[in-house]
Amino acid sequence: MPERGLLIFDLGFFSFLWFDDFTDQQKFFVTRLRQKTAYRVTQMLVHSPYYRDELIEVGLHHSHPCRHPLRLVSVWWRGQWYRYLTNVCDPARLSARDICELYRRRWRLEDAFLVTKRVLDLAYLWKASANGVQLQLYATFLFYLVLLNVCQQVAQSLNEPLERISVEMVFRAFYHYSRALIRSESTELVPYLVQHAKLLGLVKRQRKRHREIHDTEQIVWGNP
Repeated sequence: MPERGLLIFDLGFFSFLWFDDFTDQQKFFVTRLRQKTAYRVTQMLVHSPYYRDELIEVGLHHSHPCRHPLRLVSVWWRGQWYRYLTNVCDPARLSARDICELYRRRWRLEDAFLVTKRVLDLAYLWKASANGVQLQLYATFLFYLVLLNVCQQVAQSLNEPLERISVEMVFRAFYHYSRALIRSESTELVPYLVQHAKLLGLVKRQRKRHREIHDTEQIVWGNP
């Protein structure tokens, strides 16, 4: 990790010694708080009915407690408290909402595997040699990065969050763009996708579950 980089990991890597190493090297992390972890609140930053932001000391009953203070963000979400731990102790650098959102987005890695395997055909290997497999992996993920960049530009142009843009439908829209390019009907990819976004189905439908999540976010965090 580079200095001042941020790593997100789950409870499988929960370790006070590792937390101290991060802070000593000026690197940052976000993880969940393990149940039954003893801690003491040293400063209350925010206390509301739906979330709390606190500076704490952890490892009180261990022979080697965490030497550096940590920050605990607790969020009441649909009848349950979720607790996240980080060594970014300055809320101006990383807000409580950003901490929760970053941890939730760690599953984007699984989304990447799903898209590359199902949509970009990485589930099937073209070659049996190690070199051929590596070339396929590198080429697929390079193309996937370009595809995500196009999705980001489309989202910004449509004033939509990136999560509302269908990566699969943007990929399939490349064919229609190529045909329009041959007919000299369009020269720029992103403006073409934005112009025909509804016809191409680039924006996902906002289902009931998405509306419920949005409403809950408004209750917890208030209006942005």
